[in-house]
Amino acid sequence: MLEIRPASVDSLLILLGERADPATSARVAAATALIRRELAPILIDLVPSYASILLSFDLRRDSVAALSRRLESLLQDLNPDAAIQGAGRLVTLPVWYDPQVGPDLETLAQRHDMTVAKLIDLHVSPEYRVYAIGFSPGFGYLGDVDPRIATPRRDTPRTSVPAGSVALAERQTAVYPQATPGGWHVLGRCPLTLFDASAAPYLSIQVGDRVRFEPIAEAEYRRLLEVRA
Repeated sequence: MLEIRPASVDSLLILLGERADPATSARVAAATALIRRELAPILIDLVPSYASILLSFDLRRDSVAALSRRLESLLQDLNPDAAIQGAGRLVTLPVWYDPQVGPDLETLAQRHDMTVAKLIDLHVSPEYRVYAIGFSPGFGYLGDVDPRIATPRRDTPRTSVPAGSVALAERQTAVYPQATPGGWHVLGRCPLTLFDASAAPYLSIQVGDRVRFEPIAEAEYRRLLEVRA
């Protein structure tokens, strides 16, 4: 699928699929990289998401109609198989799974009639795709969670979820980069920094990347916190 729509006088919405899945995510990542490489002089911003890309451009250097034609030519031959094979880095995130930092861990295990160990195993088993970045800087929406532990959002969101909290809601999981309000179920804590405005790049994960979670003990979690500090 390829559809290009005007979003404003100086932006276009590029649709590459109808739903979020690994294949569409790979196409989005591959198309984003190609556009950055080929159209860099006219780009103002490029925002990839679940199945689309929002492109903002310099209106003094191109028009919506002309750029639409260039994009159609550029993306028409995007190879889906090559995109799936080549898109995204593999990023491993260490997580301390424990009720001390995962207040919903035991409740969620009981809800799904399984042990905490089984719940953790089902959470770390998949290789997730970063479908989108949003909500707060560096907050990556990762999918897909094993359906056996997929759970609707909490009825009552928390007013503050600590930075590094690893959580899930429905078929998605995420790491909170900063302390923010949140309604996802918190399972553990990651000691790594996912967003640093002073770093280059400032995001640890990008749309199209693949993510795996690696369980660690409390001692390793605290050691990594000290290294980060």
